[in-house]
Amino acid sequence: MDDTNAPHTQGEPGQQRRGDVEPEVTTDLDGDVATLTVGGELTEGARRPLVRTMTDLLLGRPDLRQVRLDLRAATYLNSAGMAVLVQLQKLGRPRGVDVVLVAPPAAVARPLQLSGLWLRFSVEEYQSEVDDRVDREGGAG
Repeated sequence: MDDTNAPHTQGEPGQQRRGDVEPEVTTDLDGDVATLTVGGELTEGARRPLVRTMTDLLLGRPDLRQVRLDLRAATYLNSAGMAVLVQLQKLGRPRGVDVVLVAPPAAVARPLQLSGLWLRFSVEEYQSEVDDRVDREGGAG
């Protein structure tokens, strides 16, 4: 039986499964705190860029004390993405580096809450400088 004309969905060049897409990750250093801004989906595809960035930070910054994951632009989280977040936390733990989730949207927070992993992480809500300025000036923020 010749199946060379059968459609192929997995492994074809140019096609990617949902978990293969790497999110955009940018890094900002401020003293002993690194902020990683993550844009896109937190799936298996997030493992390589996030673990690589975390490893580079741990090797290159012996004074590092906190890694803040700015998740405002994250759009999706599945179980593989949860495993990546736990892996980042485990990488930092021996050096005393705390991993903090910053402003996770419902698409990220809800799966973490349902799984019970939410309690493993420090979480910070994001407040923009504009909101802060309006509050100081007496306006509603």
